[in-house]
Amino acid sequence: MMILRSAALAAALLGVTAVLPPAVAHAAAPSGCGSSVSASAVAPASAAPAPASTADPEQARLVDPRTAAFTERAAFGDFVRRFPAALCGARDAAEAGRLLDAWGEALWQASVNRAQGRRPGGDLPAGDDRPLYWTRLRMTVQLADWRPGFPVDRAALRSRFEDASRGLTANDFRGAPGVRRLFVSGFDPFGLDAEPRRANPSGSAVLRLNGRRVTLADGTPVEIRAVVLPVRYADFDAGIVERAYGPRLAAGPRAADMITSISQGYPGIFTLEDWAGRARSADPYPDNAAALSGGTRDHPVTAPGMGPGAEFLRTTLPTDAMAAVQSPFPVRLNTTVTEIPAGQERPVDREDGPTPGSRAVAGGGGGYLSNEVAYRSNRLRGELNPRLPGGHLHTPVLTGLPADPARLSDATFEQNETAIADEVLAILRNSARPAAHGSTRTLP
Repeated sequence: MMILRSAALAAALLGVTAVLPPAVAHAAAPSGCGSSVSASAVAPASAAPAPASTADPEQARLVDPRTAAFTERAAFGDFVRRFPAALCGARDAAEAGRLLDAWGEALWQASVNRAQGRRPGGDLPAGDDRPLYWTRLRMTVQLADWRPGFPVDRAALRSRFEDASRGLTANDFRGAPGVRRLFVSGFDPFGLDAEPRRANPSGSAVLRLNGRRVTLADGTPVEIRAVVLPVRYADFDAGIVERAYGPRLAAGPRAADMITSISQGYPGIFTLEDWAGRARSADPYPDNAAALSGGTRDHPVTAPGMGPGAEFLRTTLPTDAMAAVQSPFPVRLNTTVTEIPAGQERPVDREDGPTPGSRAVAGGGGGYLSNEVAYRSNRLRGELNPRLPGGHLHTPVLTGLPADPARLSDATFEQNETAIADEVLAILRNSARPAAHGSTRTLP
């Protein structure tokens, strides 16, 4: 398992119809709006926008015309065509904030509806997570190019749009009596400099699950709510995990009964991660914004804004029951960690979990953001609802992209993506039994 973990990140890096917000769906750009966004408003959706001079590394990838094809071939082109005019119709900063919320929520719901077969259109597979990612990114360029006639906090507006388009807003549990509540998170595609066609099976899986009511193995109904998180250290530093999980962990009739973060992990295998470590140690692998964590195996670091907590947190998911699913991919409990033992200076790999007094270098999922979402969400769970089960699930690496770089998808790729998503659901269905490890366990 340790060999698998050390290779996982490298393998991943290499290897009812929703409508637009009614008030702005047919808006026309008024006179006086910034010229750059007005030009974008009339550009065909199939043409990649020219990133602004201040484009970040994610936005700069939009020069590849295949990225625009994900939007058009999912029938999301109207989001790109009409968003600039909607921005130009905002009369003040407060209205602009509400508009960003509405458009972000509409994009999220359109993506969920498409993944669940309620929004026909386009020739890409319904469960594909890539149209949401690339459409959102194109809209952030349009937001950056917008020149309103009043002062705005552009970073705050982008954050509002990102949160809304990722499922963090207007996505509460219904709170129906007798229905359990399961909250899950996935991730954006990553490793896109090497291959911009990459998808993330965790994102695809949670889009297919959001809002659904399914029956657990013991016959209990459960409602699932989900978010898709960015692969960016800066967003984690700014508290996006806590914003996503906090409202679902607070006491009340709409709080979650279980949480599970999900990400892409090892080739050919699902793993339930026994331990999450407090450290970042993934360099030299960058995030989607080309940023590094600042931590390495020999010199791990603690992320800004992490809050107090133990060096390692252990899962409280019912791992024995969840790992009973073994098809089409095997499911394993991963007990490995990397630590700096108490009184020592060099990291040590351990197959049987951490030792008392050690410093975290990597959890079972490594020292990247998949480990960090597990740590952050379960640290918060320990504060707000320590008896609630929580942990992390790694999916297999999604393979099967067509050899022809001009093709975005084919039957093999789609079958692999669907097989992973279906098994995610099967594993979650087995989560009704008591947690294998009881209440929260930590090591200082």
